[in-house]
Amino acid sequence: MGLVAAAARPHAGGMAEVLLFHHICGQTPGFLAFADDLRSEGHTVHTPDLFGGRTFDSIAAGEEYAGKVGFSALLDAGVAEADDLSDDLVYAGFSFGVLPAQKLAQTRPGARGALLCYSCVPVDEFGDRWPAGVPVQVHGMDADPIFVGEGDVEAARELVGQADRGELFLYPGDGHYFADPADPGFDPRAAELLRARVVGFLAGLT
Repeated sequence: MGLVAAAARPHAGGMAEVLLFHHICGQTPGFLAFADDLRSEGHTVHTPDLFGGRTFDSIAAGEEYAGKVGFSALLDAGVAEADDLSDDLVYAGFSFGVLPAQKLAQTRPGARGALLCYSCVPVDEFGDRWPAGVPVQVHGMDADPIFVGEGDVEAARELVGQADRGELFLYPGDGHYFADPADPGFDPRAAELLRARVVGFLAGLT
């Protein structure tokens, strides 16, 4: 239990099935490369496209599209992506994708774990508290005006404090999509740390 802001802990080996949701710019090459990287580690990774092939060059453009479709409708569509999959899933998301990932982790029985990158929603948005026995990692930059300025970091501290195994990793910097090579806020060192920690988390699941 508690907060972690240091190196990843070593874990035993294991394979996981991951349902990974994209951010508000859609399935960018960086997002797809991250999914392929996890597959190269031996994990099964599902990457539903909630935007029907659309990608956007900015957060503002992606938000405009999502606003037209309806954020609630997109959240419902993301949650529905789990219907034909097993219960034994790790739910993961980047920024906007955290919404369906976190909701599924909190409300769908059998979650194996959760990976929440760049964003975090207050626990009471989807239930009374974080479910027992579901490990979680949250990743964000310590000066990101979205992650910190909009209160996600406080939601993350509460969430990991409730989890039996909860980790909050804060990286120095103000980028939002800091692990996406195509984004102006890309930080190679932080991206590699995030990758290593995610790989370690998945390998440690039993």
